[in-house]
Formats: sequence, structure tokens, C-alpha cells
Amino acid sequence: MEIHFLIKAVSFILLVVIGIPGNIFIVLKFSYIRIKEKKLLPANIILMTLCLSNIFVLLSRVLIQALNSIGLEDLLNDKQCKLIIFTYRVSRAMSICVTSLLSCHQSVVIAPVTGKWNNLKQMVTRNVLVIIILLLGMNMSLYPSSILYGRARSNVTASPYMLRLVYCDVDFLTYVSYIINGLVAVIREIIFVGLMTLSSSYMVFVLHRHGKSMKGMRSSDRGQGKTVEYKASRAIILLVAMYVALYGMDNSMWIYTLTMSNVNPDVSDTRLFLAASFSVLSPFLIFATNAKLHQRLINQCKNKLPGIQN
Repeated sequence: MEIHFLIKAVSFILLVVIGIPGNIFIVLKFSYIRIKEKKLLPANIILMTLCLSNIFVLLSRVLIQALNSIGLEDLLNDKQCKLIIFTYRVSRAMSICVTSLLSCHQSVVIAPVTGKWNNLKQMVTRNVLVIIILLLGMNMSLYPSSILYGRARSNVTASPYMLRLVYCDVDFLTYVSYIINGLVAVIREIIFVGLMTLSSSYMVFVLHRHGKSMKGMRSSDRGQGKTVEYKASRAIILLVAMYVALYGMDNSMWIYTLTMSNVNPDVSDTRLFLAASFSVLSPFLIFATNAKLHQRLINQCKNKLPGIQN
């Protein structure tokens, strides 16, 4: 049992130590670009929002789990539990919605330049911030249960329809409330995963067609054919694939828990680890595939080390 708890503690501490600085780094880089260049591309605004959502996921849930895993007990009262649970659920919901928005936005960007598509491109591009705010409002309105049923953990006898979240409990009291809460989350995620799957499939189709059109060309021409949109689409497909893999396993376990009256804590810990893994890994994938971040880093190196210029 000691080894079991040690592995759990190390795992969650690593998620916090790696994930929070990684996401903060991306947010600061995009903020610097916005200040320096007076603008930020819509896709980069979405990526910045995703990293902010990741930070809140890690702070509101994974950090709490890490503190508990090293032996700290009874850190939160009822009001703090309500706030922490609400923040985690909204930020986790924003993570899926923003990832879906990113995929849909990119599929619109690479769509053929026709009248209808062009109007849609302009509308989405101009209103990215508005769409993000609307998504935030929607997700905040979907989680009154965090405020109604959240409380600090206690020894009081609870109903069988309760989720134990480290220092806090969410007691739904009745089976109907328990099922409705679970189904709302599942339905929302099915909708947004479906959107990102469809948009990503469309991008794969476009990239495949683009790749076929490049066959037979000279290598230099093929290199010129790989536009910024082409490379960005591949990066977003990788991000979506990682999301679907990790959250797909998480949601499968969540649906399984809806059939249980008492959820094993190890099941909840595994779900949290899978969900948090996306928040930890995504900033590294963003940095590795985002040309704007690379160019900014190269320019900074050249300024500090003039000798490496061409």
C-alpha cells in the first residue's frame, strides 16, 4: 500500500511541476507577441485560452490531489470546496470546448475560398473572443450542482450518490440528480468531441488531397506547397487526436461510474490523471508545432547571440 500511495503522490506532483510552468510559458509567450506586434492570430488566441484553461484545471484539481497525496489533510471548508469544484468543472469543460473550437476554426480556414465559406471565415475570425466568452457563459451555467451539492469532507453519513473529490464531497442526494449531472457532462462532451472529430476528419481529407497534388513535383516545389495553414492543420489534428485518446478513456470510465452507487477512489484518481495528462502535454505540443513561437524564440536568440545570424 505504501508503494501505491508513493506512486500516486509522485505522479500528481510531476503533473503539477511540469504542467503549470509549461502552460504559463505558452501564455506569456503569446502575451508578449500580442504586446509586441499589437495583434494575435485567432488560432493563437484559442491556443492561449486553452493553456489558461489547463492552468485552472491543474490548480483547482491536480494541485489539490498532489497536496493530499503527500499527507496534508482537511485544507478546505465548504465555501472553498464549492469554489474549487466549480472552477475545475468549468475549466475542464472549457478545455474540450476550446479544443473543439480550434479544430472547427482551422477547418474553416483551409476550406475552399467560395462565397459562403469566405463569409464564414470572416465571421469566425472576427468573433473568436465573443465565441470563447459565450462558451464560458454556457459552461458556467451548466454546473450549479457544484455550488448546490459541494461541501467539505466530513464523517456524516451520506447518500450512496456521492462523489469524493479529495478534500471535498459532492452529494447529489438522489439517483435522479446524480444521473442528470452525469448525462449533462457526457452529452456536452459527445457534442463537442463530435464537432472536433468531424472538423479534424475534414482537415485530414484536405491534407490528403493536398499531398496527392504535391506528388510528381520537385522537392523545392513541394516545400513551397506546405503552407502555414497546411502545417497548422497537421498540428491541430495531433492535438485533437491526443485529446480524444486521453479524454475518451476518461469519459469511458465516467460513464462506467454512472452505473455504480459508490465509486472506488482509485477510479476517480485514474480519471483525473488521464484528464490532467492532456493539460500537461498540450503546451509542449503547441510549442513544438507553432511557427510563431519558434520564430519569436529564434529572434530572441539572434538578438542575444549576433554571431548565429546568417
